[in-house]
Amino acid sequence: MAKIVIFGPGPGFKGGIANFNISLAKAFALQKDTETHIISWTAQYPFFIPRDFKDDKSQTILLEKKGVTTHYTMNYNRFSTWHKTYDMIVSLDPEFVVFQWSNPIQALPIAYLIRQLKANTNIRLIVDLHFARQKEHGKMVKWLTRYAIVYADAYVVHSYKTACEVKELFPNINFDLIEGKDNAADNADKPILKLYHPIYDMYAPDPLFDVAAQKERMNLRKHVFLFFGFIAKYKGLHHAIAAFAELAKTRDDVSLLIVGESTWQAPRNRKRDRLKRLFSRELRAQFVSQREDERNYQPLEMIDHLGIRDRVSVINEFVPNEDVHKYFQVSDASVHFYETASASGVESIAYNFKIPIVATRVGHFPETVKEGITGYLANADDIASMTAAMSNIIEQPIPSENIEKMYKSKCWENYAGAVRKMADAMKERQ
Repeated sequence: MAKIVIFGPGPGFKGGIANFNISLAKAFALQKDTETHIISWTAQYPFFIPRDFKDDKSQTILLEKKGVTTHYTMNYNRFSTWHKTYDMIVSLDPEFVVFQWSNPIQALPIAYLIRQLKANTNIRLIVDLHFARQKEHGKMVKWLTRYAIVYADAYVVHSYKTACEVKELFPNINFDLIEGKDNAADNADKPILKLYHPIYDMYAPDPLFDVAAQKERMNLRKHVFLFFGFIAKYKGLHHAIAAFAELAKTRDDVSLLIVGESTWQAPRNRKRDRLKRLFSRELRAQFVSQREDERNYQPLEMIDHLGIRDRVSVINEFVPNEDVHKYFQVSDASVHFYETASASGVESIAYNFKIPIVATRVGHFPETVKEGITGYLANADDIASMTAAMSNIIEQPIPSENIEKMYKSKCWENYAGAVRKMADAMKERQ
């Protein structure tokens, strides 16, 4: 029986990368004669990062009885666990390891694992890139990314944009960009497998859910636009609020629903938390340019300033797994007016609820949002264009059948199968 290891956050962690890691593990576990393991963090970031990454609200266990074994071994703040994690992977002797790469702050421990495994084993090492050039560019990001993933044997990307960024990171490597059903050229140093962000099926609509009652409880009007997920500057909530305010001037039947906790929002008052904020500020200075630093990013303050408090409902906190469906089932469109993007887990969740997307023409969105078919696109930094895209959702609704067709082509089974096929081809070439 073949063994596969996926390195990344396991059940019990917040965020899209944990959801992605779990979904991918479930897909591998369904393959014939396959034993799947998640090697998870216990602490993903330095101790002074002032944010809670653990999910202590959800009652639903996303991996329960799914045939995946999870090992919690890697603590960013304890070097001894880095080697312990390496030993764990070696003892499992997998066919290959898939590393989830999503944040350059994690570079040092991930680099340690990849370099040790490359030097001492024949295990194939695959990096699943959720970005190549960080959404919030800073001084050390490029160097850390190169240092961490240069010794991987192959890369998986979710957009052509990310594939180009990988090539820019490593100009001296002869890459071969392959699609899901292709094999790498024999003369290529390393393959880049171009796939997609699969559609999440871990959150499903509840057929018994009373949508009308929920909308009444939340004071929502007929047409609801949803911003869901961590509130970070690059996701452009400030654009969404400004565009919605313009739309609300011409319609009295629209609402904006904002659901999610603020990224990098530090606790207050306690001395230890003040120290964490101090360390965090110095860390972010190394990773984020002054223009992109969001320590003072407060888009929710715009709601009162623009006079739309009666049109906006805000849930400024982390939402447990079992409550996610409520917010998507009351919504008519998912809003993604990003400033920069590589892939979006929230977009994937929305498609599973057959909800169309309104997004900016940045990053991967022109690849995944088909104009008038699965949603509408707006020009970046153009509020009038964003307002027009939101209006189009109402005036020219997207049929749910369109989204269902797209959903079927972006399943986890096909994604895991393509990664497995690439890994098998790499084994034959060793």
